[in-house]
Amino acid sequence: MTEKTHSPTPLLKMRGIAKRFGDFYALKDVNLDIYRGEIHALMGENGAGKSTLMKILAGAYIATSGEIEIDNKPYAISSPKDAIRAGITLIYQEIHLSPNLTVAENIFLGREIKTLFGLERKKMAEEAQQVLDRLGAQFSATQKVSSLTIAEQQQVEIARALHRNSRVLVMDEPTAALSSRETDNLFALIKKLRDEGLAIIYISHRMAEIYELADRVSVLRDGQYVGSLIKEEINSNTLVQMMVGRPLTDLFNKEKVAIGDEVIRIENLADGNKVENASLVVRAGEIVGLSGLVGAGRSELAHLLFGVKKQTQGKIYLHGAEISFNSPRDAIVHHVALLPENRKEEGLFLDMNLYKNVSMATLERDATMMVINQRKEKAETEQAIQGLKIRVPNAKVNVSGLSGGNQQKVLLSRWMAIHPKLFILDEPTRGVDVGAKSEIYKMMIEMAKQGVAILMISSELPEIVGMSDRVYVMREGHIVGEITDENINQENIMALAVGATA
Repeated sequence: MTEKTHSPTPLLKMRGIAKRFGDFYALKDVNLDIYRGEIHALMGENGAGKSTLMKILAGAYIATSGEIEIDNKPYAISSPKDAIRAGITLIYQEIHLSPNLTVAENIFLGREIKTLFGLERKKMAEEAQQVLDRLGAQFSATQKVSSLTIAEQQQVEIARALHRNSRVLVMDEPTAALSSRETDNLFALIKKLRDEGLAIIYISHRMAEIYELADRVSVLRDGQYVGSLIKEEINSNTLVQMMVGRPLTDLFNKEKVAIGDEVIRIENLADGNKVENASLVVRAGEIVGLSGLVGAGRSELAHLLFGVKKQTQGKIYLHGAEISFNSPRDAIVHHVALLPENRKEEGLFLDMNLYKNVSMATLERDATMMVINQRKEKAETEQAIQGLKIRVPNAKVNVSGLSGGNQQKVLLSRWMAIHPKLFILDEPTRGVDVGAKSEIYKMMIEMAKQGVAILMISSELPEIVGMSDRVYVMREGHIVGEITDENINQENIMALAVGATA
């Protein structure tokens, strides 16, 4: 790993940065150099210290030790105001704007132009519009923020940073809520700002974004600086090894597991809408991949198998006996679990703590005379925290404050508590970092060793290929093929998914 040679000195230097919370070091002796006119990606799995380091830079946290230099001069940042004065702006993943105010009022918030008679709203709107025009925004400075899309609200945040004459712009997972087109527009804007001399620190766990944008990448692991790569050195194998301490080839680490008896078999299943004549088999100890393009009917099939929807035709056999689930409760009683595609809308109770989220599927089983067994609830949650390495201060915190990977682990632990015989995983690693992915894959393998039948739905072809014993492919509601053994590869899967000749 080599560093890019720059003729100018760094605009920003962070030296020996440490941050301690009680006896726990979130950061330890971290160094980072940021240059003008570069997009510098900051990577690392959840809990690596990225957000903590950036909050120190933005004045939200005060470092336990270390120093910050700007233009080769020491600069003490002990509050957000200090950071703003230094020309540093952090744009969080969650938008921080006042929706009831106009775009101009948000841009000037805390720095309004005032006269004896009130605010100079016209002048504020004119100045704000100039910044918006520079960004190529398609909305007016006089519009209410509540009328804007998420992508447009991001532009307001960027406009506010430019109006403050920010020199360093930190963006934390900015594409999380954006469509593909909105993401492309944001990338074009980021590159434009880079070319104008702005230093941009970009936090993301999405490899494709790093390849597209980054001039350099720095990696943190366990609160420490691991190293940096220039654009020409960036590749997935090296990045994964830096982030998790092992190469990409070890990410799946699929093991051969003894395959047992048939657990679930469906014949000509349909829901009268998205699923037609679907047939498949999953056996004990087997990880079966279900692939296909978006809209092919994969999630709808999962809902049929979990009792979310009623079948209109076909048969379901569980352990050889025909069965019909009238509700998810029926499925749970028969030890069938579903990890949903959208964990926030269909799985988690975001305003509840870990105890409540983990125990939600077993309340009826473990309650005595409608009284929750809190001792068992606590024991299962603490076991889940240890077993799945859920990074959390304690089990009393609400899951809304956890990272995507840790939220997914909480949801997985809920379903593991019912001791499933069939576990349907719908996009099990969507929105999680590479470290959490590796831990989820390990959990899947361990469950397979225990005889659990796993049906894994995934849009990530490397995941399907790397984890599946067999693969079914869906197209337009039909299961159009099964792929086994050495024929499991991305080319064969895509040929079936799009209807090409395999």
